[in-house]
Formats: sequence, structure tokens, C-alpha cells
Amino acid sequence: MQLVDIGANLNHESFRHDFDAMLTRAKTHGVATLIVTGASLTGSDEALQLACAHPGRLYATAGVHPHHASDYDAATDQHLRMLARESAVRAVGETGLDYCRNYSPREVQLKAFEQQLAIAVDLNMPLFLHQRDAHGDFLALLKTVRDHVPACVVHCFTDTRKALFDYLDMDCHIGITGWLCDERRGTHLRELVGEIPANRLMIETDSPYLLPRNVRPMPPQRRNEPMYLAHICRELAHDRHEPIETTAAATTATAQAFFRLE
Repeated sequence: MQLVDIGANLNHESFRHDFDAMLTRAKTHGVATLIVTGASLTGSDEALQLACAHPGRLYATAGVHPHHASDYDAATDQHLRMLARESAVRAVGETGLDYCRNYSPREVQLKAFEQQLAIAVDLNMPLFLHQRDAHGDFLALLKTVRDHVPACVVHCFTDTRKALFDYLDMDCHIGITGWLCDERRGTHLRELVGEIPANRLMIETDSPYLLPRNVRPMPPQRRNEPMYLAHICRELAHDRHEPIETTAAATTATAQAFFRLE
């Protein structure tokens, strides 16, 4: 298998002591390419640096997560526009709305999201999107630009069947993580993933977060890492009632097309 992890926070401090070993383990488990998530201004700079240090293996996104929307100002917008023009940056984001925790006020989140949508429109770039407990506002804003951006992926999808089809009806891609493996809150996803068209489905770890709860042996530090993408792919194939080779090939081809990977 040759897998693509479309969302990995490899600039997280937990990877600093074993970064090269982590990438080797990922390769051993079939993870050929990784998209490093930019979720803040500093994080986007770091994601680009990692991508440039590992050309052809790592790529990056550039954006500001709604948790950090309060930090979004004119200088942030200008800097993100500069980053998004770099060849290793393949999508605008992580951007969107998060009304679950409201680390930034909702009105501030909405403004930061609108500004990043404008970057994607102006530069004709795909969007890497986050939505939690904000489906109505999120969908309304996304509809205003959907016809003006080449593609968008709702990353780490955990929502309802209605939300899923709202996104699919807008020709959005869907990113599935190890949330699928959580018997406490992910069981509904097992019933939904079979309804996602193969050419709209991608997989991701969201490392170091969302370690699949049914991984065995469970790593002692409970840190998720890209090597576990193969486990997510296996669980996804089971729920889609297809061979893992089919799921792997389809999600990889879809990710290669979405992020314009060599």
C-alpha cells in the first residue's frame, strides 16, 4: 500500500525528539506522503519549513484554526497569502468554525473564516476545513465561495448523515480519522463511510491527536502518529465492505488529485 495522510500536525512538539524515526515508521507502514497541517501563523511557517526539508514526501497547508481566530489580523492575512503562494503549500487552512469550545468568539471566528475563504478564491486554491458544532454558519459561508475554489475537504469529519450529504451535495471531499475507531462516539461513522463516493474520500491521522482507540498494542505515551494511518485504512475498508487494497488505492488517488501531488 502507498497511503497519503492528508492531515498530520507534524510540527507538534511531541515529534521533535524522534521526527526522523517517526517518518521511517510511517514509510514502513506504507505512508508515502503526508500533508503537514498549518493551524496558526507560526504553525503554518513551521509546516512549510518541514515540507521544504522533505521535498516530495511532505507538503503543507497554511491557515489559522478557529481556536486561534482572535490572533487573525491584517498582518496575518498578508503573511498567509505569501505562504499560500509557496509551491509546497497545497491548500488554505486549517480554517473554519468551532462552536464546541469557542476559544475565540464566534463573530471573530466568522470573520477569520471569511478572510481565509477569500485567500482561497483569490489564489484558486483548495480549502482544508474544520467544522465542529457550527454546521449552519459553516455551510452558509462555504456556499458563498464553493463555485470559486477548485476543491475543499471537510477534514476530520465526525458529524451527522445530514451534514455529510450537505457537503457531498456541494462536491466537497471528506477526511476520515481514527475517530472512526472510537466506540464511545464514532460508531455512527461506521454506518456512514460506505456512502461516501470513493473519489471524495480521504484518510488522515490528525497526529498527534485522535489515536485510534482499538490500536494494539496501545503505545505507552498514547501519541498518535502517521504509521497508524494503515490501521485507519483497514477499519475503513471493513466498514465499506471492500478489500483494504481497494480503499488504499482509492483514497491515495483521490488525495493525489486533490493536493496535486507528484
